[in-house]
Amino acid sequence: MPASDPARVLDFAPIDMWWEITRSTADTHGALFEAVNVIAPDFAGPPLHIHPTAEESYSVLSGTLDVCVGRIWRRLNAGQSVTVPAGTPHTLRNTSGGEVRLLNVHSPALDFEHFFRRLHALVNDQGVGLPPKNFASLVLISMLFVAHRREIVSVDPPAFVMQLLAFTGQLMGYKLPP
Repeated sequence: MPASDPARVLDFAPIDMWWEITRSTADTHGALFEAVNVIAPDFAGPPLHIHPTAEESYSVLSGTLDVCVGRIWRRLNAGQSVTVPAGTPHTLRNTSGGEVRLLNVHSPALDFEHFFRRLHALVNDQGVGLPPKNFASLVLISMLFVAHRREIVSVDPPAFVMQLLAFTGQLMGYKLPP
């Protein structure tokens, strides 16, 4: 893990993954959010999703990353990158057997930094698993996606499933971190 400003490091310790925010939303006046992501072997990645009005790019710094763009999987090696246009279904995973280090950029920044900080709190403070493996984790991740639907919308599972789980979670008293 880097020895930089601890406020800029999101250590997802339970799943052996960490991110260092290299350019925050505040640094760029909302133009973009950028982080170096270090992803452990066998990380399954987020659900297939879109960013309605933002593009996302992945630039592999070391290791090999599997990226799905428009439902087509491809492998990126160190030095390779891909940009995902707004509204395009995508996800990623690490099946390489080794650690992957990548530069991840969302543009415009919107509220992605807040989304990732809340995700970090869910994993580290509330024990949410990634991918979610129990009802509480499914509900909380669904609530997070629904709260940030301007930034991220699930494609698989469909958004309406996450909306239903989020509504159920609210009825049951589940709360997201601030």
